[in-house]
Amino acid sequence: MTARVDHLVTSGTFSLDGGTWEVDNNVWIVGDDEEAIVVDAAHDADAILAALGGRALRAIVCTHAHNDHIDAAPALAEATGAPVLLHPDDLPLWKQTHPGRAPDGELADGQTLTVAGTRLTVLHTPGHAPGAVCLHAPELVTVLTGDTLFQGGPGATGRSFSDFPTIVDSIRERLLTLPPETLVRPGHGETTTIGVEAPHLQEWIDRGH
Repeated sequence: MTARVDHLVTSGTFSLDGGTWEVDNNVWIVGDDEEAIVVDAAHDADAILAALGGRALRAIVCTHAHNDHIDAAPALAEATGAPVLLHPDDLPLWKQTHPGRAPDGELADGQTLTVAGTRLTVLHTPGHAPGAVCLHAPELVTVLTGDTLFQGGPGATGRSFSDFPTIVDSIRERLLTLPPETLVRPGHGETTTIGVEAPHLQEWIDRGH
């Protein structure tokens, strides 16, 4: 059976540097009717379990460790036995949310995850967070970008652990080199494509997010 990308929106809060904001997060489920991986277990483990519908969960992949992307990861792991995977550069952020519970495994640039016969390649894209990653699934014409690239520009870089020149370099070198028809499925908001976003790189730099 061909793999697909299912989409769930969950709601909660994002907290960093002493502030807290209400947020809606995209949870992406990649797989078929038998097995899946979850990208960013945000806010509501029960809702994610319901969306899985009994499929075997092979991994819980964290695009980065801001609390709104990982707050439900331990509960989902406990319910399913799936490992939580995170790039080690984001461990300092992870520990702010889950000080007593380490991730189960590491993500590395160039690593390949396979689910339902479909390969997802890990792209290390620091900037929004030091260990931010994107997942490129060429067979699905999709890149899951977390908070690195959105419809309309880069992720925010105004808080701790983030850097604007770094995120621009990541987007330029790792994402805008993908085929223009590639769907960009971000951590918040609407889906876009590489071809739609690529022409605006200089505008983003001039705005200096």
